[in-house]
Amino acid sequence: MWKDVLKQLIKDKFAFAALILLGIIYFMLLFADFIAPYTKDFSDRSMAYVPPSKIFVIDENGKFSAPYTYNYKREFDPVNLRIRYSLDRSQKHYIKFFAQGQPYKFWGVIPMKRHLITTDRNGRLFLLGTDINGRDVFSRLLFGGRISMTIGFLALFVLFPIGLLYGGIAGYFGGKTDMLMMRFAEAIMCIPSFYLLIILASILPSGMTSIQRFMLIVIILALIGWAGFARVVRGMVLSVKNQEYVQAARSIGASRLGIIVKHILPQTTSYVIVAMTLSVPGYILSESGLSFLGLGIQQPDASWGNMLKEAQEYTNILYRPWLLTPGFLIFVAVLSFNLIGDTIRDVLDPKSKVR
Repeated sequence: MWKDVLKQLIKDKFAFAALILLGIIYFMLLFADFIAPYTKDFSDRSMAYVPPSKIFVIDENGKFSAPYTYNYKREFDPVNLRIRYSLDRSQKHYIKFFAQGQPYKFWGVIPMKRHLITTDRNGRLFLLGTDINGRDVFSRLLFGGRISMTIGFLALFVLFPIGLLYGGIAGYFGGKTDMLMMRFAEAIMCIPSFYLLIILASILPSGMTSIQRFMLIVIILALIGWAGFARVVRGMVLSVKNQEYVQAARSIGASRLGIIVKHILPQTTSYVIVAMTLSVPGYILSESGLSFLGLGIQQPDASWGNMLKEAQEYTNILYRPWLLTPGFLIFVAVLSFNLIGDTIRDVLDPKSKVR
């Protein structure tokens, strides 16, 4: 099965491109501490809303040079009544690779100072500009992506075991047990999930850390989403519970729970894989939406949602388009997951493919 899935992913150009993009994103998030020029706590208030740094490889004499950049100097524009930045060409700051920079702990454990790209101590390198607090947008994209891109998988680890077991029990026992369990699941499905998330997030204590909020969001998303998944699993169990191998297990005295877990639920593997792939984008959007509304991950911790919140102002969209980068990454990630999920579904469930 996995060989067929991999072959189809490679054969499908769009799915293969999506797989490569997600691979690059997760690789950068995994090594974010090393790749980011600055740590997640870096802030230079004098550099608020600085545009992306310009990197030069040709010097003022027209000759090739080692990559370098200039710092920005802050000026007031009396005509437009706003702050503007211009290059301070009095001093070059050369780009350094694998050089020492701000100290950090790699994966939170190993003390290190090496960064993939940085500049000298007096220089400032902002690959995607800065936000209102003078924090490097590129570095925060990497650290914020760890939350936005992992929350979906963490929610699935809670949601899918509950949905599988609940749907398996309901489908196997049938009768009144099935009716009562499904009515309860349908009641859960009737709850407007996004509005419930807003209400629950708004009543949380203000003193909660971002990690605590993160874990609570994961649990809330999982407790809301399991019902629809359990209902589909229940239907699949009803179609296979009278098969010969199930009757054989029952005849040799296997326990009911053992039959459900060992013999029936493995038959739902193809659906589970597809459902997991297609569910992750929904959780990414849910977390981003909550953080965008200020009810999810809180500043100064970063997520793509609360970073995008700053770009909702018209002036920022017009004059500081680099603040829209988190929205573009959310779009790319969600689209990539959907393309991969559609391809996997076509392989594991050929009947669903529209010809």
